[in-house]
Amino acid sequence: MECKVKWLDDGMSFIAETGSNHFVVMDGAPESGGRNLAPRPMEMLLAGTGGCTAFDVVMILKKGRYAISGCEVSLKAERADTEPRVFTSIHFHFLVRGKQLKPDAVARAIELSKDKYCSASIMLGKTAKITHDFEIVED
Repeated sequence: MECKVKWLDDGMSFIAETGSNHFVVMDGAPESGGRNLAPRPMEMLLAGTGGCTAFDVVMILKKGRYAISGCEVSLKAERADTEPRVFTSIHFHFLVRGKQLKPDAVARAIELSKDKYCSASIMLGKTAKITHDFEIVED
């Protein structure tokens, strides 16, 4: 996997080009010289972690032949007060939609993502306390 990040030479904006040839813009907070034009790098890290675990949950439930029609994950994170301001806690709240989804199956999919498949949350779990909960909405 590769990525190139380039400073846009004004303020604190950066553009990342991923190895799959996609572009993402990031910016800093105004108090850090940014112009608040794009997500902060740490927000991108949190968003990527949410995408990683949601991907896993959907894939696991689909492989189990469950009729999943939607998956959202809301993440709330706390950071250390001093440098490096690592994440110290992250809570994942899953909202999973589908027909006749079994709570045990959803819980298992989340646990498999947390313990085995989501490399992003597993890495962040080295510094942050990770917690999860979920709700199921019947279609």
